[in-house]
Amino acid sequence: MRSFFAALALTVGAGQGIAGCGDAPDPCEIGSGSYHVALPESDPKGTIVFLHGWGGSGSGTIANRTWVPAALDDGYAVIAPNGLPREGRNGGRWSFHPDWPQARDEIAFLTAVRDDAAGRFDLDADRMVLGGFSIGGSMTHYLACNAPDTFFAYIPIGGAFWRPHPTECAGDVRLLHTHGWRDTTVPLEGRVVRGEDVNDPQALIQGDIFYSMRLWREQNGCVHLRGDAFETEDAFWSRSWERCDANTALQLSLFPGGHVIPKDWAPLMLQWLETL
Repeated sequence: MRSFFAALALTVGAGQGIAGCGDAPDPCEIGSGSYHVALPESDPKGTIVFLHGWGGSGSGTIANRTWVPAALDDGYAVIAPNGLPREGRNGGRWSFHPDWPQARDEIAFLTAVRDDAAGRFDLDADRMVLGGFSIGGSMTHYLACNAPDTFFAYIPIGGAFWRPHPTECAGDVRLLHTHGWRDTTVPLEGRVVRGEDVNDPQALIQGDIFYSMRLWREQNGCVHLRGDAFETEDAFWSRSWERCDANTALQLSLFPGGHVIPKDWAPLMLQWLETL
């Protein structure tokens, strides 16, 4: 049934959503939540676990035609966990900020998703990468910071740390962060989401993407503040830090658009994963 669900992900339009747990019509259920999965036709060479944004869903992620078909074609399984329900509203959310009340232990949940999927579908847990969009990207950064060994690498888009920024992390990482230059929902500098201004002690404030990258440079033991390699010829302006601790990787890729998963993200992300 792998080929059926791979084909289904190719043909269902973004926003329509599909459910699935391998050859079953419903999502995979575990004690603390659920997840959806699409499998390539051949044996997977790796797995991408991807977290939806605010108000999104795992079924919507699996149906995304911007990048999921390319990942399946390249031999990756795709897993899309479901966030927590939003009270009185459709879609899900993530309890991502460690300083806020925790509605669910998300690190434990995503670790359980990893282990359940590895056993259920014969996937290599050591070759799973975690990514996410918007607050799914923020959740990705926080898990990478607090439990870096949970996944092999991290590929967040359009979301990172919030204020107050963390000052240290538990270990180094392999991380590709992608962000829109014109993003006004999660600007590169962050924004005040709730409250008077940045000086309001009760304000809810997004973090600074450049601070996030600085923290990862320091955590990875990178020699330079500046990048070591640059690429500006394709759809992205990218810089990577290469003179860092062994078995780390760090890249920032910017694109001209706003708060979206860009249409060219799949080849960028898949090529970066191959370099690891």
